[in-house]
Amino acid sequence: MHDNAQQQGATASNADILIIGGGAAGIGLAASLLKRQPGLAITLIEPSDTHYYQPAWTLVGGGAYDVGSTARPMAQVMPKGVQWLQAAVQGIDADGQRVTLADGRHVGYRQLVVCPGLRLAWEQIEGLEQTLGQHGVTSNYRYDLAPYTWQLVQQLRQGKALFTQPGMPIKCAGAPQKALYLSCDYWRRSGVLKHIDVEFNLAGPALFGVATYVPALMKYIEKYRAQLAFGSQLVKVDGPAKTAWFESLDANGARVRQAKPFDLLHVVPPQVAPDCVRESRLANAGGWCEVDPGTLQHVRYANVFGLGDVCSTSNAKTAAAARKQIVVVAENLLALRAGRALPLRYDGYGSCPLTVEKGRVVLAEFGYGGKLLPSFPWDSTVARRSAWWLKASFLPWFYWNGMLKGREWLTRCSAAE
Repeated sequence: MHDNAQQQGATASNADILIIGGGAAGIGLAASLLKRQPGLAITLIEPSDTHYYQPAWTLVGGGAYDVGSTARPMAQVMPKGVQWLQAAVQGIDADGQRVTLADGRHVGYRQLVVCPGLRLAWEQIEGLEQTLGQHGVTSNYRYDLAPYTWQLVQQLRQGKALFTQPGMPIKCAGAPQKALYLSCDYWRRSGVLKHIDVEFNLAGPALFGVATYVPALMKYIEKYRAQLAFGSQLVKVDGPAKTAWFESLDANGARVRQAKPFDLLHVVPPQVAPDCVRESRLANAGGWCEVDPGTLQHVRYANVFGLGDVCSTSNAKTAAAARKQIVVVAENLLALRAGRALPLRYDGYGSCPLTVEKGRVVLAEFGYGGKLLPSFPWDSTVARRSAWWLKASFLPWFYWNGMLKGREWLTRCSAAE
């Protein structure tokens, strides 16, 4: 590497392999790379001092998990031997092979892996940020708000409960309806569901993106007497007035806005790629890191790979997807460094354990094009107790003790053709 010791007054450092993001994808990849080649020089950029197991937040909102167990110090999960730069990325210069940090420093790289996740765009809903966490407005998409969801669910004995889902792509496409199912299940068991009017407002045209699972989920929608409002996008919230406004298209394609009162409002915000990716030459038209859907190598910059939620790939944005992608990127990145052909292909695998009631889960597992990719030899459309155990007990344990440590169980990938 050439050494730019001073650049615009900011210290420059050089990395061999540079990873942007210390979430499930970044930490898991660093661990997997070091398992394969223990001496690798890896630098990881991550501003947060806490690492979260986000998949359990829906369980927290349903009173089935302790929120404190979903957080650990970042220093505790950082693989030994990785140089951690605790900073935010301001920009990515893919042509100059360097990253600019928020404090003005530059970091050059030989290979770059982009996995900073996505950004929750709360600000796109008028009035939402001012009222989140009060006036009955909550979201399981935030560590500090998932416990408030459970508090609201327990307190509500009658009235109107609204659940929302924005346009795709979002992380864990099943999470918006998991909030509805677990809330309704609690109200049903408490004998108050008949006094609560439940409505699910989805920006999209279908309950779930993979049609195979829709009949099983519709049984629960009917069981809980929930109303579905398709093509209905949350655009504004007035917490003190307990009113939410939704936009939809009428029969003539004209935009109409409708006010709906609520006692409980569970919001899932629109989700976008982080600015550092969106404003870089790595982005596609939608702002996502544009990678080959199979190799996960960038389509224009051969020394760049992407994985996790920031990718342009059409898979479900889940930790389970990252778990499979990690193996593909680890193998392909090391092959690239050795001058070999990229050996592995990602099949689009993602998993949505749909918690349809406390104690039962529909384990949706699928790849590109909605192809079913079950890990177990059973009918995956059936809600099962064993899948609940997997979701609530095994997967969190495996996350901390397996995935973040580079253990690659159940990660079979197809070889390149």
